[in-house]
Amino acid sequence: MTDSVPIADDGIADDGFDGPGEGVGRVLGTADATPLQFWTAVSPGSYLQLDDVVVTRRELPDREPVTIAGVVTQVRARHEGAQFDSDVFAIADGTLPAQVQEAAEVTTTRVDPEFYVPPTPGAVVHRAEGDARARALHFDRMERRIPMGMGRDGVPVYLNADFLDGTRGAHVSISGISGVATKTSFATFLLYSVFRSGVLGGDAVNAKALIFNVKGEDLLFLDHPNARLDDATRAGYARLGLDAGAFPDVRVYAPPRVGDSSGTPDVSSRLTGVDSFYWTLSEFCADRLLPYVFADADDERQQYTMVVHSVAAHLARYAQPADGGVSVDGVRLGSYADLVDHVVAQLNDDETRGDWAGSAVGLGTVNAFARRLIGSKKDLGRLIRGDLATRRPHSINTAESAQVTVVDLHNLPDRAQRFVVGVTLKSEFERKEKAGTAKPLLFVVLDELNKYAPREGSSPIKEVLLDIAERGRSLGVILVGAQQTASEVERRIVTNSAIRVVGRLDPAEASRPEYGFLPPAQRQRALLAKPGTMFVNQPDIPVPLCLEFPFPAWATRVSEAGRVPSQTLRSITGAADPFAVVGSAGGADDDIPF
Repeated sequence: MTDSVPIADDGIADDGFDGPGEGVGRVLGTADATPLQFWTAVSPGSYLQLDDVVVTRRELPDREPVTIAGVVTQVRARHEGAQFDSDVFAIADGTLPAQVQEAAEVTTTRVDPEFYVPPTPGAVVHRAEGDARARALHFDRMERRIPMGMGRDGVPVYLNADFLDGTRGAHVSISGISGVATKTSFATFLLYSVFRSGVLGGDAVNAKALIFNVKGEDLLFLDHPNARLDDATRAGYARLGLDAGAFPDVRVYAPPRVGDSSGTPDVSSRLTGVDSFYWTLSEFCADRLLPYVFADADDERQQYTMVVHSVAAHLARYAQPADGGVSVDGVRLGSYADLVDHVVAQLNDDETRGDWAGSAVGLGTVNAFARRLIGSKKDLGRLIRGDLATRRPHSINTAESAQVTVVDLHNLPDRAQRFVVGVTLKSEFERKEKAGTAKPLLFVVLDELNKYAPREGSSPIKEVLLDIAERGRSLGVILVGAQQTASEVERRIVTNSAIRVVGRLDPAEASRPEYGFLPPAQRQRALLAKPGTMFVNQPDIPVPLCLEFPFPAWATRVSEAGRVPSQTLRSITGAADPFAVVGSAGGADDDIPF
């Protein structure tokens, strides 16, 4: 005969456990309970929803009790006493006795102490609150916590900074349907939280972010307060320990307008604080940037890549700066079109072809290279210049820029976008390699990652991104990559991402093995997730956490932009030397002839 268990006023038995929250049910005895997963019957008058955090306790002989905590990953309700589908009508009419019973599946997140035994059927299950919730989600073990948003219970959810800044891991992969999953919005909020939460300490002042804007001009107003910000949103930021405001230090770069000899930035909505970026012909030749003209992954499978590297080496060896352009073989070239025409002419000449392409390359391969090179003139002519001041600031260099550098690409054709992304990442990664230290951190935000680092094929951009994914952690380069389909991104890049984030997914994409970290219920929920809802998986929490991040406190389009910050009224071009002239290479004051 067993001892009776006292019943509390709320109908839940008092197990003597000073629970962290209200008792909501008991561990089921009709379903297997394991140390890693169990079901709980929900008590009458209570409820459990997906993502709720619960805790129970298992008493052991001659040992301290084991606390088992977990997250609700499935909930069901059924009529007990019904035998046929049609019984539901009789039960509703009161002619057939039955009872509605809800039950919740719980996936274990923490066992303390680590003695893996199943919970006892009938044990009371409590809703985890306060410190118990923090322990269940391992927040208490995070020495540096980055607020990511609010959980389903309205309480902050955190990211372990050790798995973001390279201490124990690095890189973020964000997947979801374009326009619905709010991938870029979450990436920018995560950056804001990293910079403003104090988690980086003194390093936050020098930490940098490089953001490539590929869609519209939505990211050009990060330093403008959002005019739609209300008190409720400010309160939400306050609960996360953040001040609601815009990014305080932003610099925007845009390509020059087509056909504009003055190099005016090609933007329409933002009229202040925007600078043009471009490369001079001398830089193009000396830095061997020609391979990035052929940055499509399909190009590397073609034989003419041998010609690409041979021509790049020839230009680096023989091209000399000349009045803003370059001189090759005694011929002055003042534009990218001139350079292309000269290269093609030398390749078509039987006497000079061997010097430029090598003696072992066939004429068909040379012609294939020439056709592609000629096709690049229209796309790259405004980015590779010989008619603009060389002393004028035009380079994208995060070390000399603001805390957040936005590079606008949305007005560029695909080939030009690839060129800018590839060359910029190459120069930034090489700069970090030369520095030889991980501090200050550099966060790189790149959307459409599946275009720049596809699963199949090879390209110069893909090689740089792979280098960042595999070695960037030690150099302080953190990749925050976003894509519609993680299944189409190079596997090693996704694998090296310690943090994986999922928004709204396409049904076909959700079934791919790349999302195996999502429990079945979360895979289904990802098909109907609303904007602002994300599922975040991090290494020290075995279950992805569902959260909602707050409405951006910075403008995401020109219609939301508040008053223009005073520091953006003057661009770096406006602060440059007004006496800089085309072709001037700089020098001491003694060089000025007056």
